[in-house]
Amino acid sequence: MKQNNLNFLAISIRIGLLLTGSAVSLWLNNAWGGNDIQFNTDVLDASDRDNIDMSQFSRRGFIMPGEYTMTLRVNKQELPEQLIRFYPPDNDPKGSEACITAEMVEELALTTKAQKKITWWHDGECMAPDSLPGVTLRGDLSTTSLYASIPQAYLEYTSENWDPPSRWDNGIPGVILDYNLNMQNRQQQGKGESRNFSGNGTLGMNMGPWRLRADWQARVDSPSTENQRQENWSWSRYYLYRALPQLGAKLELGENYLDTDIFDAYRFSGVSLKSDDAMLPPDLRGYAPEVTGVARTNARVVISQQGRVLEETQVAAGPFRIQNINDAVTGELDVRVEEQDGTAQTFKVQTANIPYLTRPGSVRYKLAAGRPTDFRHHNAGPLLGTGEFSWGVSNGWSLYGGTVGGENYQALAAGIGRDLMILGAMSFDITESRAKTPREEDSLTGRSYRLSYSKKFDRYDSQITFAGYRFSERNYLGVSEFLDMWHRGERAYSSKEMYTISLNKQFSSLNLGSYFNYSHQTYWDQPESNRYDLSLSRYVDIGRFKNISLSLAAYRYKYSGVKDDGMYLSLSIPFADNASISYSGTLSRGENSHRVSYYDRINESNSYQLSSGINDRRKYSASASYDHKGEYAEVNTNASYQQGSYSAISLGIRGGVVATLNGAALHSNGNPGSTRVLLDTDSVAGIPMHGPGINTRSNYFGKAVVADLGSYYRNRISIDLTKLPDNAEAQTSVVQATLTEGAIGYRRFNVIAGEKALAVIRLADGSAPPFGASVLNKEKQEVGIVNDDGSAYLSGINPGDEMMVSWSDRQCVIALPATISESSLGRLILPCRLKGEKDNKPAA
Repeated sequence: MKQNNLNFLAISIRIGLLLTGSAVSLWLNNAWGGNDIQFNTDVLDASDRDNIDMSQFSRRGFIMPGEYTMTLRVNKQELPEQLIRFYPPDNDPKGSEACITAEMVEELALTTKAQKKITWWHDGECMAPDSLPGVTLRGDLSTTSLYASIPQAYLEYTSENWDPPSRWDNGIPGVILDYNLNMQNRQQQGKGESRNFSGNGTLGMNMGPWRLRADWQARVDSPSTENQRQENWSWSRYYLYRALPQLGAKLELGENYLDTDIFDAYRFSGVSLKSDDAMLPPDLRGYAPEVTGVARTNARVVISQQGRVLEETQVAAGPFRIQNINDAVTGELDVRVEEQDGTAQTFKVQTANIPYLTRPGSVRYKLAAGRPTDFRHHNAGPLLGTGEFSWGVSNGWSLYGGTVGGENYQALAAGIGRDLMILGAMSFDITESRAKTPREEDSLTGRSYRLSYSKKFDRYDSQITFAGYRFSERNYLGVSEFLDMWHRGERAYSSKEMYTISLNKQFSSLNLGSYFNYSHQTYWDQPESNRYDLSLSRYVDIGRFKNISLSLAAYRYKYSGVKDDGMYLSLSIPFADNASISYSGTLSRGENSHRVSYYDRINESNSYQLSSGINDRRKYSASASYDHKGEYAEVNTNASYQQGSYSAISLGIRGGVVATLNGAALHSNGNPGSTRVLLDTDSVAGIPMHGPGINTRSNYFGKAVVADLGSYYRNRISIDLTKLPDNAEAQTSVVQATLTEGAIGYRRFNVIAGEKALAVIRLADGSAPPFGASVLNKEKQEVGIVNDDGSAYLSGINPGDEMMVSWSDRQCVIALPATISESSLGRLILPCRLKGEKDNKPAA
């Protein structure tokens, strides 16, 4: 192999000398405006100077006419791979130029003004680059790319990670199945053994811009008494949606939850059309809710809305913060923290939004119509139609409002938003409702008033994420209250006042961060509820120990006379490269406990934690957990023991599968039904790749999937060149994709797999192809260049494959041996037959 490398180096030096020796000729040629480059072949130490073909080097970027699968690269941005034709120009029969068709022009994101200036050639099929001064096209077979350099003045607005709608990719047809499974076995003292299984996910199908989805969830509880076994399986939601880029909106059909910034959210079956902030550049996108709390033990957190599970995950003992809830979720969320000792805590979270402001001159809108339904798909109220809007009147003012209308319920809202510049942003609105149920003779009419405020204090490292106040008259009914009254025949509750505030503050001089959330709700007919959350965190250095973490979290929750207080204190000391030792103390419901833990991250995919503790009743506990972020699934498992109380073991698996006509693959997954991309490595297995937040490898069939991509966001996936297998070579190492919501993108890496060897190529008459001839594999990837006397250093050698040698207007085909031994790689002799000749048996 060392000798092969030396031979390859010699070939490279010879070609380098040739190009260097011709530099002056090239400069003079360009100065006179010529196209052809004349090479001085006397500088070459070639035995047969008459058998030299420099045609592919004599013209800059010359590619023989034909069809090639190439990646289109516009300036520094990459577009999907496609078939690109090269034709001789009308004024140069011996030349070659890439053909940019009308379909490709749409992907270039040219401005309307620039598109009107375009002229066409080759019978109107191809765009003439010189019709837009400054536009150049350059093909490169070594990277299988067509580079298009276009002045920015001709292009629509783009940013570092956002493309205009003309470049959005709807992906390819396919089927997805995402799942999140959790299993637990608990042995409780005095109560016997119990088992629990739960899961949720999404089954979907893509066809063009349409996305068909069905959400499912299941739960099986098997207590120690067999006749108490409970099973529940349900399809919680069926829906169909697509993006409407021309309107900057999203169309949804089927079962849905009303997405609203003004009214209550409710479940309905029907149709909705709404402006989609996700289609805006990232800096202009909206707000996503988060859920915080404290778990006393290793626990399962279930976040749901009106019966539908939105997120289910396992958390370690201590504070938790869940931030991966879809930003389309609005309204009230139900949170249930199921501890491993069998107890549970429940609370509600308001997904309060920031003030309703819209950019000047823009209008945001949301329209929906349908019949309210319950979790079991049954009708739960009269037909309702809703509509709301926000209009950016000027640079600082927005007007917004909306209505909900039906036979027995009507509501009208109007409000105003103001950007107060250095003072923040504020909005105020009034909503009036009129409701009548079948059991009520008189209508109930009332009003609700809401004030919202948001401000970030950069100078003080502080931010009021949201602050809001709402007051509702006794006879005011929100939509959800009306529907509950319609179903029950009487009001379950009557809201009065609500205060909500979230604060973030950084104390830079102390390396201290703080977070505070307060929610206060009063009712006309039942006790008030309050929730406080406070967390403090600080990093300090003590001697040789750096970045020691100190944190304190406390909460108080009071609802319907039930009071729950808790506090959590932790200290974490980094130990070795990826390990840490920590202490935590918990005070909850009058009980306290202490725990010491050791955490270690083995590598980027695996980590574990061991811990032991004691409580105020001198009962010992121990637990162990292991997390694996695999290529095909995420797996987490833990085991816990509490002296005199219980022992438990649990397992969680989260992942998915994608199946398309271009291939199929398993993958790890976070959000069910999310946007993803299928990656193809030219059927080469084991190719390592980096995606947003995840690493993966191509499977046996050369396919891999990266899920949880940002919709309408330029995502970048790359091959880890430092971990490539020895027999693989990546000609394309980076791909990009800007996909519409829920799409299955498809991107192909140009990977050459096979052995590398020095070979001698011979024609049927014993002669050799000329010096400089190009050797291509069956994928039309260049795998070598012929040296003098037919020698060539080739890559991608696989038994039984074919290669093609091209020079001038001639071609010959190499049939590689059916078996290639390790010893024969030192010097292969490869017959090359011209078209029309009989096959010659290759020799090794």
